[in-house]
Amino acid sequence: MSGNERLIYLPLGGAGEVGMNAYVYGWGKPGKERLILVDLGVTFPDMDTTPGVDLIMADIAWLVENVDRLDAIFITHGHEDHIGALGLFWPELKAPVHARRFTGHLAARKLEERGSDPAQVSVVGAWPETVEAGPFRVGFVPVSHSIPESSALVIDTPAGRIVHTGDLKLDGAPVVGEPFDPELWHEIAGSGVKVLTCDSTNIFVERPGRSESTLGPNIRELVAGARGMFVATTFASNVARVKTLAEAGRDAGRSVCLMGRAMLRMVQAATETGVLTDFPPVITHEEAEDVPRQNLMLIVTGSQGERRAATAQLSRGKYLGMELAEGDSFLFSSKTIPGNERSVLRIVNAFSELGVDVVDDRSDLYHVSGHANRPDLEALHELMKPQMMIPMHGEHRMLRRHAEVAEAKGIASCVAVNGTMLDLTGDRPEVAGHVEPGRVYLDGTMKIGALDGVIRDRIRMALNGHVMLSVILDEEDEPLGDPWAEIMGLAETGSSGTPIAELIEAEAGQFMARAAGKILVDDEKLESGLRRVVRQVTVEEIGKKPEVTVVISRLG
Repeated sequence: MSGNERLIYLPLGGAGEVGMNAYVYGWGKPGKERLILVDLGVTFPDMDTTPGVDLIMADIAWLVENVDRLDAIFITHGHEDHIGALGLFWPELKAPVHARRFTGHLAARKLEERGSDPAQVSVVGAWPETVEAGPFRVGFVPVSHSIPESSALVIDTPAGRIVHTGDLKLDGAPVVGEPFDPELWHEIAGSGVKVLTCDSTNIFVERPGRSESTLGPNIRELVAGARGMFVATTFASNVARVKTLAEAGRDAGRSVCLMGRAMLRMVQAATETGVLTDFPPVITHEEAEDVPRQNLMLIVTGSQGERRAATAQLSRGKYLGMELAEGDSFLFSSKTIPGNERSVLRIVNAFSELGVDVVDDRSDLYHVSGHANRPDLEALHELMKPQMMIPMHGEHRMLRRHAEVAEAKGIASCVAVNGTMLDLTGDRPEVAGHVEPGRVYLDGTMKIGALDGVIRDRIRMALNGHVMLSVILDEEDEPLGDPWAEIMGLAETGSSGTPIAELIEAEAGQFMARAAGKILVDDEKLESGLRRVVRQVTVEEIGKKPEVTVVISRLG
């Protein structure tokens, strides 16, 4: 190792927020480091700040600019916040993708769905198998999480060993997938860990985490005691929970039906890759229509209130022939992610109006987290004994508290939010530079920048309404006919009782009639004047300043 080379860490997403994870590691001379990317995920929009947007991703412009230095992409597990942007960004990166079998199956599908070659995904076995990528040697260490075959990464570098935890919990009996193996982790730590880059999601939860296997008895008792049809929702990717729910339905003598494309795809993928075995028999939704409701259990998508998912559609009426009624039961075997509370509450109230009994996660009887709580994270620190700990995967408050916990135990730490490049070569992490962090939106089929103004204009129209005013001028630059106005998202009449469109047309006509020739021949000045007229009318009539589009047509 020569003195002018360095080990760097650069989060592009996932540090300062929960979602759209993307972490870069590099080794080499400053500005010429060979790079690897760990995860490439998405986060989800909301109607308040990103109306109409389909997905939100980290801005990887810096990585694209340095793509000739990128040796590989490693995916820790199959959750959308870690894998969801792979198909969208791979054409710009074109680097080999490495993942374990189940995650690789999902990754290959992501590439294929976006027209890329799924053969670019290489399946890697569990530790001690490793992959060489430039100056890095990387291995996948099994961890327990809320999706099968989650992995931490052991990243061996010329400067020392990095352990990147990914999302994890210390679960010795996760129902589906591999249990956390402290002996294996002790062995990995034996040769020394320079950097532990660690999940921070549950740092504020003071009690030890509970095992997925503890839920079975509670769920079986709940399903067995239900009167009418029993419906449950959970994250489709939580295959262990889906299996537990299905087993509870079978044990209660109910026919089990899976509903929702994501649920069906995940169970199919887990079965095809061998991580899910002995899943109870299920019936199709067509067959479910003929089963007496007291003998039927549905397991459906939409635990976060997604409008088009099965849960929301059932709350509004029928979904694939199924309809809930008074006396039925609905279980949310999931935690509501912050920001989704209103959507979920809307569904709960809709079910209540139907007479459906709703059970949620507040009792802690039917859901456990997939992330390590503070005592578990402290146990991991003690097990790994890293020289430094870099908190990741969390909001700023989570990263900060996690760093404080590490520092209190004598482990060097640093809060590095998106865009902060750290130099990890020495004894402590040092800030080595900054990259402008940002977000990219998938809007329909197009990727647009968060600062491009498209969504800003959409929000303005939603908040303020819109007026389109059209005028025509003849060959002599004189008004031809009257202006006409179309309004959207505004009251049709205001305080005067006259239709607003008529008032706008009248005031615009008067403006053009008295406008000087130098205004009528200048589109920019004419547009500015007409926009001002429109807003004067709407402010006086309804107290709103709408977005205004002026269309000027000239003959000849």
